[in-house]
Amino acid sequence: MAAVEQNKSYFVSKDFRGVNVKNNRTAIEQGEFAWLENTQPIGYGNIKIVNAPQNVANIAFANTVTYMASANINNTEYMFAFEENGSAQYVDLSTNTLGNLATANTFSNADVQIVQWKNDRILIIDPAKGYKTWNGTNLNSIGSIGSVTINNGGANYVAPTVTFSGPGETGGVTATGEAIVLANSIAEIVITEAGYGYTSAPTVTITDTGGNGSGANVTCTLFSQNGSSVATFSGRAWIADGRTVYYSAPDTFNDFESVASGFITLTDSTLRTDIATIIAANNFLYVFGEDSINVFSDVRINSTTGETIFTNTNLSASIGSGFKYAIFPYFRSMLFMNRYGVYALVGATTSKISDDIDTIFPDIDFSQPITSGQVLLNNILCACWTFTYNDNGTTKKVQAIFFDRKWFFTEQGPTI
Repeated sequence: MAAVEQNKSYFVSKDFRGVNVKNNRTAIEQGEFAWLENTQPIGYGNIKIVNAPQNVANIAFANTVTYMASANINNTEYMFAFEENGSAQYVDLSTNTLGNLATANTFSNADVQIVQWKNDRILIIDPAKGYKTWNGTNLNSIGSIGSVTINNGGANYVAPTVTFSGPGETGGVTATGEAIVLANSIAEIVITEAGYGYTSAPTVTITDTGGNGSGANVTCTLFSQNGSSVATFSGRAWIADGRTVYYSAPDTFNDFESVASGFITLTDSTLRTDIATIIAANNFLYVFGEDSINVFSDVRINSTTGETIFTNTNLSASIGSGFKYAIFPYFRSMLFMNRYGVYALVGATTSKISDDIDTIFPDIDFSQPITSGQVLLNNILCACWTFTYNDNGTTKKVQAIFFDRKWFFTEQGPTI
């Protein structure tokens, strides 16, 4: 006797809700997907394949790229690529032409970061090679005036002028200053332009144009700072190095000597390790550690002392990220990935947004770079993280993409 055929039922759903890999396949809700790759669930009855971009110029960089970022300089859009041999190249996106920014060994082979300053240059921080700038033509070490020492104030000065020798690098800017006279002796040199492009401390010449002053002897040192991260915020350049954040004087990227510049060292136990990165967004400077988030805000000048003051607030004492390239602003929030999830910081509240895909995290190779950013797909602004993923023994680059409280994946093929 033939077996009775089992009754079959079918369900058609057009309510595309994105990936849910957390629940068992038989337990996911109608409209959810056990896995969704290279397919974007846009809305009800609307799901689209994510194809490779069309009509995009094929740019071949000379070496393996370890970091990429974009910036606008003099109304020209650039994409910058820093490479594993310490060189750097750029692509002029208006013409899709490739240019050389720096030769091998100019930078470290990892952990470089850039930020745009106004729209006339980029600022570059390197953990070992220091602080540099590129204005579309010249790459310069900051090498600005760091301190001025009066070794001998001299005598009989009436109207002295101060002259600094020029910088050694092409495109650098010569420092300037003014002498303060007390009892006909040079008491202080006030820096009016910190300069940049110096590779060694300049000589300082004091000339008395209104009298017979002589005997003054002044020397200076250069500001040279390594760091893990750089940001521009409230008209200043900010550099994170270890647990310390240095900031320039207002409206400068190179003056770290005047009274309005300074630094703050975070000593609180909420920052368990060094600062991972600093990012300016939403009228805050976010300071990320492995397990913490602080914000600097309300930056202003003390009207009495001329010093810069600001508020430092801890927002999270248990959740943060040590992956500097996995943190970015998205609308009014800050999104970031760590080893156990993806989070959104909105205001002072941190919320996990990766519950539906949490089971993939044990298969992510966190020894490989984690990168992130905003991506426009089908005219929808999405948040995207790229990482190396072990898919049942096959290693590949995967993007986890988030929008409208939904997740889906795309991939770039085998690890390269």
